[in-house]
Amino acid sequence: MSETGSSFSETGSYTLAIDGMGGDGGSEVVVAGLAIAADRHPSARILLVGDEAKLSGLLSRHPRAAAICTIRPARSAISMDMKPTAALRVRDSSMRLAMDAVAQGEAQGVVSAGNSGAMLALAKIVVKTLPGITRPAMAAISPTTRGDVVMLDLGANVACDWRNLVEFAVMGEAFAKAVLGLPAPTIGLLNVGSEELKGDDRLRQAAEVLRGSSLGRQFHGFVEGHDITAGTTDVVVTDGFTGNVALKTGEGALKMAFTLLRQVFTSSLLGRIGYLLVRPGLERMKEWLDPRRYNGAVFVGLNGVVVKSHGGTDAEGFAAAVDVAMDMVTHRFNDGIRERLARMESLTSVKANPDQSQAVPAS
Repeated sequence: MSETGSSFSETGSYTLAIDGMGGDGGSEVVVAGLAIAADRHPSARILLVGDEAKLSGLLSRHPRAAAICTIRPARSAISMDMKPTAALRVRDSSMRLAMDAVAQGEAQGVVSAGNSGAMLALAKIVVKTLPGITRPAMAAISPTTRGDVVMLDLGANVACDWRNLVEFAVMGEAFAKAVLGLPAPTIGLLNVGSEELKGDDRLRQAAEVLRGSSLGRQFHGFVEGHDITAGTTDVVVTDGFTGNVALKTGEGALKMAFTLLRQVFTSSLLGRIGYLLVRPGLERMKEWLDPRRYNGAVFVGLNGVVVKSHGGTDAEGFAAAVDVAMDMVTHRFNDGIRERLARMESLTSVKANPDQSQAVPAS
């Protein structure tokens, strides 16, 4: 349906603004994903932004999506290779208008599968950061042997100081509560060792502040790379450079494991017989590790919920990103951050101690 005559405020339900033109699969994947999401969130309202003629045609083939969507026309779209500075100048793009809807209070969150650099730049300028947050971070969920873990930052901030890490811990804890439903998530700072003297000044300063804060009982201390997949803590905090490397390394290791398994089970008759015997277990593992289940990275620390769907995902993956956004909105994610920051204000305002010892190298 078109936007004319529609009123979101009358529904009493939460509204998400969706960039209908982003991602490798384009509008087809977005609308098909919304059809899946409509079954899970029938009371949701979707402000679908993009090419009105194209989106109307797609919605006519997906009546479940059409039932919750209102189209807002946009004249242009941000390409996947557009530089963030150029994207900021395109004021009538579908991504920009979706961000505007959040900034103006028409929607509580936005989801896009588009250009991540442009999305972060627009989020900072249009949606803006929460008071008390110096930098937004990118957070996402990953599987572990014990359940799921929240990791941040995954690339939004290459270099961070101790205060940024403390803020990431606050935001990660709120994220784990909202999306994973954990009442008191445990937090770990990613380091080169678990001992208290390991790492550099910023890590040790962040650890000291967290131990003395209202998060002290939930703060586990330092964790190492293997602790991420072991599920040692519910939240793993690091800078964007390290987090992005850890994320891509994990994705690569997973692809390698499946490639090697495929080679083993197809290289001989015994291998094919072995596959038939273990197939049920492998299918369960494949479903558990399916990246579509974990689609939806979140730019946390903003004045609204901003979720980045993987550009190459399918309809099921895009629906998962909508799930993440709805979880954060309905559980009032940003309210949790504000409350925690208010209780920690005196600690995060202290100066880093210039007399701290030099970093201890990895063993």
